[in-house]
Amino acid sequence: MTDSEKAVAIIEALKVAEHEPAAVALPILNGLVGLVQGGSEQPLEVEEARSGAFMAICEVGKALHRGQPADRLWASAINATERWKSLAR
Repeated sequence: MTDSEKAVAIIEALKVAEHEPAAVALPILNGLVGLVQGGSEQPLEVEEARSGAFMAICEVGKALHRGQPADRLWASAINATERWKSLAR
């Protein structure tokens, strides 16, 4: 699976998880870890974007785990993943 394909799958999962309660969303987010991990060597710009997407997804997960509002964090995670996808082409 290419980085671009991984990013597409992650975006789709984020959009689904965003509308679920924390108890359902957290396992979805945990399932994304393998997809967002670095695999093959990529240009630095792509790796930084991938890392940014990973961190944004982690922030959503932390907020959900703590019972904090995550509304703005979902958009940040989706936007960061879309940036990764655009650079991974």
